[in-house]
Amino acid sequence: MARLAQTHGLTDVQQEILATVRDFVDKEIIPVATELEHRDEYPQQIVDGLKELGVFGLMIPEEYGGLGESLLTYALCVEEIARGWMSVSGIINTHFIVAYMLKQHGTPEQKEYFLPRMAAGETRGAFSMSEPGLGSDVSAITSKAVKDGDEYVLNGQKMWLTNGGTSTLVAVLVRSDEGHPEGTAPHKSMTTFLVEKEPGFGEVRPGLTIPGKIDKMGYKGVDTTELIMDGLRIPADRVLGGVTGRGFYQMMDGVEVGRVNVAARGCGVAQRAFELGVQYAQQRHTFGKPIAQHQAIQFKLAEMATKVEAAHAMMVNAARKKDSGERNDLEAGMAKYLASEYCKEVVEDAFRIHGGYGFSKEYEIERLYREAPMLLIGEGTAEIQKMIIGRRLLEEYRFQG
Repeated sequence: MARLAQTHGLTDVQQEILATVRDFVDKEIIPVATELEHRDEYPQQIVDGLKELGVFGLMIPEEYGGLGESLLTYALCVEEIARGWMSVSGIINTHFIVAYMLKQHGTPEQKEYFLPRMAAGETRGAFSMSEPGLGSDVSAITSKAVKDGDEYVLNGQKMWLTNGGTSTLVAVLVRSDEGHPEGTAPHKSMTTFLVEKEPGFGEVRPGLTIPGKIDKMGYKGVDTTELIMDGLRIPADRVLGGVTGRGFYQMMDGVEVGRVNVAARGCGVAQRAFELGVQYAQQRHTFGKPIAQHQAIQFKLAEMATKVEAAHAMMVNAARKKDSGERNDLEAGMAKYLASEYCKEVVEDAFRIHGGYGFSKEYEIERLYREAPMLLIGEGTAEIQKMIIGRRLLEEYRFQG
């Protein structure tokens, strides 16, 4: 099993970090994940352990108290964590995207204020784009900010916040027509606000309500919520980057690295499904021999392992492209698309190998079977990824007639 999804060319430091995270996953996450998931219980002890390991500050620069590691290192850690329990990787991902957006687009004062506390895991991040009336069409956002003196007043309803209840900092994308004349393209009149709040549910600060957890098919443990703004007042110095109208681009930059993260999660879940499938196939006997000795099962294992390898390779390529400073939306879109689709297929094949037992909540594969579909949607559906990939290919292969 350890021979699958190896990454060549890692430094000694990267290998040490990954070995530490993998050991933590094997000892602290896998043994308790299914029980916590069935109870839909927030994994506080696991989160505290990751905080001690410094995972929340993995990509935050050293000058702000982080480890200053690359996107590749982070993605490989996410792959390991998702192999243990995908919900835990979700808790880290939303935090990471907000920290990344602050690092890339924040003012010096915003970086100094937020990043050290985020690196220590004391401030936990969540980000919010989606709304009840829109899916992939971010330009249809209706939540709005109106300037009032030195503050902005925010109103509207947001949807699908991972870490919505447990977070203490939310990056919220809303419309802000102030300074942008009528007729301005929607994506040029959006602003990201840095909203601090108390953890929990109900009214978590004046004008801001987190109603409660959304009950989901899978991806349990982590809290997914709505966010309702009703006269929420935010100081002007909490506009990300200090200038309105840049929110769409800031969010898309965050989502781009988030797609690498979702690809890494797909790789991790697929790896775990393969591990469970190949292990069960050697333990379960039919017709006088382990089912792993039947050609039909061997073919299935071969396909599963090949998909794990292919998805991992594309995820690593996308992360390295971003780390090099190059544009990586094509590679990130491809990696996210392939990894999420292959994850679903590998999990289903492992489920089939388990036969009737795969349908039992006593077996881990049942949990993975409910978790994999979320990756088909998160950070953009397959159809959105295909649009991104198609447009970029036409840019690269433009016909000169």
